[in-house]
Amino acid sequence: MTDQSSRLVLHTNSRDEVFADERNSVADFSFNSTVANVFDDMVSRSVPFYGEMQRMVCELAGDFAQPQSNLYDIGCSTATTLLALDHVVDNHVDFVGIDNAPDMLKKAAEKIEESGTNRSIELVTGDLHRGFSVENASVVTMLLTLQFVRPLFRERVMKTIYDGLNEHGCLLLIEKLTSEDTTFNRLFIDHYYDFKRRNGYSSIEISKKREALENVLIPYRLEENIQLLKEVGFKSTEVFFRWYNFCGIVAVK
Repeated sequence: MTDQSSRLVLHTNSRDEVFADERNSVADFSFNSTVANVFDDMVSRSVPFYGEMQRMVCELAGDFAQPQSNLYDIGCSTATTLLALDHVVDNHVDFVGIDNAPDMLKKAAEKIEESGTNRSIELVTGDLHRGFSVENASVVTMLLTLQFVRPLFRERVMKTIYDGLNEHGCLLLIEKLTSEDTTFNRLFIDHYYDFKRRNGYSSIEISKKREALENVLIPYRLEENIQLLKEVGFKSTEVFFRWYNFCGIVAVK
């Protein structure tokens, strides 16, 4: 790994007020243009220790990335992770960002161009439910993305990643979790909503977003995620981050 530090490139001038108007009806959450325009503000205020998660992902990616290989960010959104990785990963590693939302990829392309990087970064429109490709990868990052994949397709998605990784390559996975213990589950969610309130979200916004995500974001238990990784072939897995109902896992082929 290089001695450079990762840097987060976030466009937070547009404040997330997607669910602020209580008069609007609630539809299933979608990564449309409205969300894309405020996404960087949304994640920075909605995901606990977002900057630290990104820093840890960059450090671990730097440990595993190999020259003349590819690094994939699956669910790359606005390219925040790719641009942070750009400062810590060997310059001879090519980057590929995959996302199913054209509006998010448009923002990603804008941020990459503004960054002035000379690294090869390819942005690909891909629906994980319909299949995608991973080739010659030493690192795959998947941050808060698997939870949006319908459970029926998650094993296939993980198998595609595993098959596309080189020997000793790694997957860096961050997910929201649920707990089998209803008491812990309720407490962790309550504390998460307190975190969102501290970051300026109203109770109406929290409630409406929860409703919008209800049929879209389906979290697994930690044990289920670990089992899934092992079933597709990963030989080693370890938790590298945990905050209530958020978790980071590193899996090595």
